Amino acid sequence: MGSLAWEVIGVIHTDGDCAEWTFPAEPGAVRAARAAVRDQLHGWHLDCLADLAELLVSELVTNALRHAAGPVGVRLVRPAGIGDTLRVEVSDPLPDPPRERVAHPEDESGRGLQLVAGSSRRWGTSPGESGKTVWFELAVPG
Repeated sequence: MGSLAWEVIGVIHTDGDCAEWTFPAEPGAVRAARAAVRDQLHGWHLDCLADLAELLVSELVTNALRHAAGPVGVRLVRPAGIGDTLRVEVSDPLPDPPRERVAHPEDESGRGLQLVAGSSRRWGTSPGESGKTVWFELAVPG
């Protein structure tokens, strides 16, 4: 990640089938999360998913920063064996699940979850011990 490494609170685990990071609740977290996701997918030879995964992570991390006051976690789970799905999770300390809303053409925000829903194979939310996780799955081309 080069010069962005200082923005990461800690890399929890980055080899094997899972990579996980925690970013501080500050604007640089979006850029750092995008770079971490892109670098990890490149390392896993999943560059074909990098642009979309980076965009959707950016949306979810931005939402977390807008609504939560604590650190944001990002986790990638690579398909095991011949699996065909990449799972991406973004966690924050706010327990309230996000809500999709209809954005009007003049609105500057409100399209993030629509983008996630329309671009991923599946998506959802899961309650955590202290907060929630918003996740999505992307199809891995065969």
